[in-house]
Amino acid sequence: YGRTVALFSLEMPSEQLVARLLSAEARVDLGRLRGGHISDDEWPRLTEAADRVSNAPIYMDDTPGVTPTTVRAKCRLLKRRHGLDLIIIDYLQLMSGGQGTSRQSSREQEISYISRTLKGLAKDLKVPVIALSQLNRGLESRADKRPMLSDLRESGAIEQDADMICFIYREEVYNKECDESERGIAELIIGKHRNGPTGTVKLKFWNAWTRFDNLAVREDDLPPPA
Repeated sequence: YGRTVALFSLEMPSEQLVARLLSAEARVDLGRLRGGHISDDEWPRLTEAADRVSNAPIYMDDTPGVTPTTVRAKCRLLKRRHGLDLIIIDYLQLMSGGQGTSRQSSREQEISYISRTLKGLAKDLKVPVIALSQLNRGLESRADKRPMLSDLRESGAIEQDADMICFIYREEVYNKECDESERGIAELIIGKHRNGPTGTVKLKFWNAWTRFDNLAVREDDLPPPA
């Protein structure tokens, strides 16, 4: 924490995002958190996590169908007033091209405009932009379901504009009979890296908390919330 983040959530309301943040920070099962079933030993962790999250400089905007022009205006204002270190878009295909595209524009042309505008925003404000993207359903029919660059929906402009493209893959999602060693493991696949190597990094994934950690971390090794 301490870094100012602008988070544009077009898929879920900010209340759901906060619940996920609290679950990950407090290491409390998300389902039980939503249902209000918190044990006595979890309350201190949840209280401390809520204090950290509420004081973190994270600015959430869950306006549906937001346009690149609106994102740019809000981010410029935020940087001028509070500084800005990171912009997150969840997710790119739910954005609207707005006045930057015409009614005759195809969806691919609209996504190209959005991608290009976000690239310009990153350069203009000198702030990294993380834009989540949908994948094509074609990968579901492959034997190896690890995502590739060609799986990005309306991928042409996204692939060209992005400095780095990463995918998340979990074997247990597609193979219910996978080895026990693969359970709770996520692969961070670096499909494109303009200034460095590509490859795969394995991470530990805690499904109950929707949280990623370094692979070497076990639940018993996790420090108590600061």
